[in-house]
Amino acid sequence: MAIPSRHREPLQHCCDGQLVVTVDPDHCLLLYPFPDWEEIERKLVRLPSLKPKARSLQRLLLGYATELEIDGHGRILLPQPLRQFAELDRRAVLIGQGNKLELWDEERWNRCSQDWLAAYEAGDADLSAELESLSL
Repeated sequence: MAIPSRHREPLQHCCDGQLVVTVDPDHCLLLYPFPDWEEIERKLVRLPSLKPKARSLQRLLLGYATELEIDGHGRILLPQPLRQFAELDRRAVLIGQGNKLELWDEERWNRCSQDWLAAYEAGDADLSAELESLSL
């Protein structure tokens, strides 16, 4: 997979081409610059391991976490288990999400984004008080 040029330069500068990729419960992949991943990893390790949901999240995110390097042409090689998890077969979509990128199968992204928009428009979006006060 090739990282688009608009993302490649900032990634090269902030993390020296070092990324960590892991899975998301929505069946996409999360790509973090290495320094940002270290912070996420510290937070995950501190979750209460006796709580089943926290332990499941630790197992998913830490268990699949894989270090990758961006090559000189802006490409990364995704291991087969990660490609299978996200069902990346043909076309993919790379979405910027602040401190990370999300990599989605294009068909799944289109379905999910339509569902999220429909839920929001129907008033079904469950927004916390923090999100309700957010001004965009």
